[in-house]
Amino acid sequence: MSDLVFAWMGDAPVPFHQGWDLQRRLHERRVADEVADTVLLLEHEPVYTAGKRTGRWDRPITDPGAPVVDIDRGGKITWHGPGQLTVYPIVRLRDPIDVIAYVRMLEEAVIRTIAEYGLTGRRIEGRTGVWLDADPDRGLIERKIAAIGCRIARGVGMHGLAVNCDNDLSWFDRIVPCGISDAGVTTITAEVGRDVTVGDVRPRIERHLADVLGADGYGHTDGVALLSGATARG
Repeated sequence: MSDLVFAWMGDAPVPFHQGWDLQRRLHERRVADEVADTVLLLEHEPVYTAGKRTGRWDRPITDPGAPVVDIDRGGKITWHGPGQLTVYPIVRLRDPIDVIAYVRMLEEAVIRTIAEYGLTGRRIEGRTGVWLDADPDRGLIERKIAAIGCRIARGVGMHGLAVNCDNDLSWFDRIVPCGISDAGVTTITAEVGRDVTVGDVRPRIERHLADVLGADGYGHTDGVALLSGATARG
């Protein structure tokens, strides 16, 4: 992979449809080789996104207090919002395209990132995302700390991952997150006992993503300008 460009969308939470429109615009330009591989990083305004496998009973039964948006990624329903670092790699995958291997790369970047906070993340067979083991001594069941859901179209990825940094976990009480009813959800902050913000995590996930994706190097572009309609530079 050639150089990777990271675009931070600014400190203000981004409405989902604005971020979604930018993803699609960048995806079209990446397919046409008009821009470099670009990774969008942001916090969303509160929103529930329902992937293609979301079942009726996975959805909120009552008004969840945030929009529920059906989207074209894999997986089921999850929440995005302030305090959660959402990452959208708009990157071209190498041939032959292996979606499972790509998901494992995203998981690995998260595992390496949370290891810097003394947390041991792991994969669970049959479940995407990054998990922490159950801790019976603390009365804790298995907990998801990062969600992953992606789509590959014409060789280029969309959607991506979301790392729970210091977000309000009560939003997850209104759904069956990712369709998994027998496990919990957690944040880095809750696990380490001190405040860990999106700003703390962002440079770490950038470094590890660049490594697992095999980038020759990486740089940054103005994500706020991209969001306001400026053209991306390759």
